[in-house]
Amino acid sequence: MSKYQFDVAVLPEYLPDQSEPGEGVYSFAYTITITNAGTVAAQLISRHWTICDALGHTEEVQGLGVVGQQPLLQPGESYQYTSGCRLRTATGTMHGSYHCVAEDGTAFSASIPLFLLEASEPGARVLH
Repeated sequence: MSKYQFDVAVLPEYLPDQSEPGEGVYSFAYTITITNAGTVAAQLISRHWTICDALGHTEEVQGLGVVGQQPLLQPGESYQYTSGCRLRTATGTMHGSYHCVAEDGTAFSASIPLFLLEASEPGARVLH
């Protein structure tokens, strides 16, 4: 087991009531669960996302924390939040990383797995 490890699980969902397909607006929510799988407490400091639609348009998003928080997770502790994005196409992908700092000052990165955003069926699936 690594001293410094956050595991990230993603559950995406299409939001038809917030979408306007005729206008090229597809809304999605995603629920992220971050678990400190390491052996030391660590804090999520910032995020970096790469969002791609089916037309090849790519957007990079960076910022401090997640939903206004910079959670400090003890070993074995989890933090969950829900956020969202809009695409111009019915399908797309997201992936990224979190920049984290352990209580001993060691910086590390936690990968956010690539996941599919798909409006044509309920929910979406994580790609491995």
